[in-house]
Amino acid sequence: MTQFLAEAKSATIEELRAMVAALIAENQALKERVAELERRLGLNSSNSDKPPSSDGLKREPRVKSLREPSGKTSGGQAGHEGKTLRQVEDPDDVIDHYPPVCAGCGGALGAEVSTDYQKRQVFDLPQPQSIQVSEHRAHSCCCPQCGTQTQAAFPDEVTAAAQYGAYLGALVVYLQHWHFIPEDRLAELMRDVFGVDLATSTIAAMGQRKATALAELAATIGEHVKQAEVKHMDETGYRIGGTTQWLHVAATWLLTFYRTTIKRGDMLAGVMGIIVHDHWKPYFTMGGVLHALCNAHHLRELRALIEIEKEPRALAMFRFLRQTCHATNLARRRGTSLKPGFLAWLLARYDRIVAQGLTYHEAQPPPDAVASASGRNRRGRARRRVGHNLLLRLQSRKDDVLRFLTHPDVPFTNNQAEQDLRMMKVKQKISGSFRTSAGAQTFAILRTVMSTARKQGWNILHTLSQNPAILVQQLRTA
Repeated sequence: MTQFLAEAKSATIEELRAMVAALIAENQALKERVAELERRLGLNSSNSDKPPSSDGLKREPRVKSLREPSGKTSGGQAGHEGKTLRQVEDPDDVIDHYPPVCAGCGGALGAEVSTDYQKRQVFDLPQPQSIQVSEHRAHSCCCPQCGTQTQAAFPDEVTAAAQYGAYLGALVVYLQHWHFIPEDRLAELMRDVFGVDLATSTIAAMGQRKATALAELAATIGEHVKQAEVKHMDETGYRIGGTTQWLHVAATWLLTFYRTTIKRGDMLAGVMGIIVHDHWKPYFTMGGVLHALCNAHHLRELRALIEIEKEPRALAMFRFLRQTCHATNLARRRGTSLKPGFLAWLLARYDRIVAQGLTYHEAQPPPDAVASASGRNRRGRARRRVGHNLLLRLQSRKDDVLRFLTHPDVPFTNNQAEQDLRMMKVKQKISGSFRTSAGAQTFAILRTVMSTARKQGWNILHTLSQNPAILVQQLRTA
């Protein structure tokens, strides 16, 4: 009997030990899950890739700049050439004002006794005029010699009995596709300002015709971007025809090329040179190119590690990247490059910070898989901390991360592509989606031409109303 009780007691103890071990493991997994959820909760647009619109309405600023305070006062700095409204020498209209009577004796005064004047100028827009109609008459003439009747030809751009002119069409396209005024409001604007009663279908047809005319120019811009020594690339999701498709951008500081694709990983073919991007893996499948990674993304990731994970080496890498950016900017302003000795010291410092960070993470106990709490085994490689993964990426892609140090034309960030995509997201917020792929392609072509025109210093309205063949030739000879 005593032996039976002892065995039962021993079994109970073992069962309790197993239960305690399971509870400890579950508690550890739950702690790690809570830590992961708290980390995600602490992410915002300043320390991750989340857009500012996801920050919500908070008392603190939605966006924190990655720049550190310079100590300078806000506003224009010393030496900055300001812009203000100034008088012109040849005004369009002069309105004279004379005192009606003398302030002394009350006698009559007028222009004939004027001795001097002061002037003030008012800059204003003329009142909009109603639409101007030009009638083209193609006359038929009879030859006095042989009696043959010869009919004159209409200009190539005059194709219908009644149609809208090139400048009006360019203005409609400009307002809709550059300033994103919806069709209904645009029709109202044209009616109120110019007295033109346009149907929304006419507005849509104007955009389609203009995109067809500018398709060759947009393709030429794309070829120039492909051949540029350094170009920026990025992509964003777009709702087209009820499905999620993708808008890709490839840009330089003088050119912008947009295209829509069904698959996100459909990379632009025939690209050469250096591409700046955000470390999305499909970009590394492109052959014959070098890569430069966006360090603004790295700074945001490092800020999250500093603020949320409290990692000791993240601040060192954060400061290193900012200081190297400052050093290269100073060198470029002076028209020089970094000295070889200084560059070697920077590269060695980078290796040292990465090695110290890896040593720290390798000394930490590996995090258990969250799935272990439910009794499931995690497949694949062992899970690593977020900071550990970032350091391994910075180590394996060192040349791509620091290409801005060794190549004078490579910038520190991929801000050019992100800026060129930003207004496209504004369009998406206004319109929601495109009903057809043809509409999305029309928008991509028009924005390609207009964004490039803005970068080239061309007047966008003049560009849209000009002969596309002239623009193609102008771009090819640039």
